[in-house]
Amino acid sequence: MISQSATSKLLQILGKEHLLTDTRDLGPFSHDATNQDFFPDAVAFPENADQISKILRLANEERFPVIPRGAGSGMSGGAVAVQGGLVLSTDRLNRILLIDEENLLVKVEPGVVTAHLQEEVEKRGLFYPPDPASLNISTIGGNVAECAGGPRAVKYGVTRDYVMGLTVVLPTGEIIATGVETAKGVVGYDLTRLIVGSEGTLAVIVEIILRLIPKPEMKRTMLIRFSDIEASARCVSQIIKEKIIPTTIEFMDSLSVECVRDQVPLELPQGESLLLLIELDGDQDRINRDARRIEALCRQTGVLEFRFAKNEWEAEELWKARRNLSPSLQRLRPHKINQDVVVPRSRLADFMVAISGIGQRYALPIPCFGHAGDGNIHVNIMFHNDRIDEAKRAHQALQEILRLTLDLRGTLSGEHGVGISKKPYIGMEIAPSALDLMRKIKKAFDPNGILNPGKIFDESPIR
Repeated sequence: MISQSATSKLLQILGKEHLLTDTRDLGPFSHDATNQDFFPDAVAFPENADQISKILRLANEERFPVIPRGAGSGMSGGAVAVQGGLVLSTDRLNRILLIDEENLLVKVEPGVVTAHLQEEVEKRGLFYPPDPASLNISTIGGNVAECAGGPRAVKYGVTRDYVMGLTVVLPTGEIIATGVETAKGVVGYDLTRLIVGSEGTLAVIVEIILRLIPKPEMKRTMLIRFSDIEASARCVSQIIKEKIIPTTIEFMDSLSVECVRDQVPLELPQGESLLLLIELDGDQDRINRDARRIEALCRQTGVLEFRFAKNEWEAEELWKARRNLSPSLQRLRPHKINQDVVVPRSRLADFMVAISGIGQRYALPIPCFGHAGDGNIHVNIMFHNDRIDEAKRAHQALQEILRLTLDLRGTLSGEHGVGISKKPYIGMEIAPSALDLMRKIKKAFDPNGILNPGKIFDESPIR
């Protein structure tokens, strides 16, 4: 709980209009995309680093939790107040501060929406590649905190590959800058990389320096249908072996396609099959050459259908179907366990065949889609939470899927992070000595455990 005296001091720091304490106003800030509710005691809307610093110093004095929050679109529970306390919203920190066309960088505040940043830099012929499915609502600060990925990761990498530097407020209130604005820089420990992907547990991000690249000249999108996962996996392997690196190689299994079919005004293939959505970008000659090579490779590996998007509108509709997949799965069951596991690209077919068997054994639909180009699969165990036996089977299936992932030399999360959703399973992947080191790092940053407690691994409760 936040004491009355602490609430009074928060009002002095923020002003009445920028602090919510009425229970009726806190609902939207009690959950993220995992739909698990944890009500905070209050929500703050600071406008600068100085206010955040004062809030964190007060939190250390009064011993209440502070939970950084962007758009609340995360899939692991990273932005929810599991121990109550103060949610720290970045809504007001939403400015693009600088677009530097000469040095190919941009400076932004954490509340900038990802799609808005992309639109603004593309007006100047520049490009910010990371593209999480939630790009129209997710914020850059949240992307940095979770090290978001997206379909374009196979060619361009993930968020951490574009973060050059940060300005952050440490849990104890100090404001520091990390990283550089230059192409190179190796002075001291790389605190920037440490903070990226730390899920809001090590610092509150207030400014981000991102690397930009020139905007590709054009792009071309292909829709390819295969009879089975083995054929599609062989095709993906052949594409990569031929040294062709598409912008994206996305896949959707037949269950996923059925769920999203009526979401777009396009004719999607009927029947049991798997779809690949491949996009190329770059200069026109290279794209046309690579597109012809991809078509030839696909036809050699048992393709049922191959077609190019006729125009930009059709390509965007195909991507709209892909982005709408996750919410559309509720047509199968009202509840789901959503996992974003990663396996080596060469083991993707083995994984998918095993998932089919797990779904049959537990009598549950398990639609899968994701990034075939880098082995990142979104596995969705669909069930009725109010049916005790079905919910039990869903969690048994989850443990089997996570064990399968590790047996195939994979990892338990590629994009969503650990948060609270994967916290019970982190010990399956990370050794006790490594977890102990992580706890020591957390303690060094946050000696009183006030910043986003209860996430990633168990911590000592706030006293």
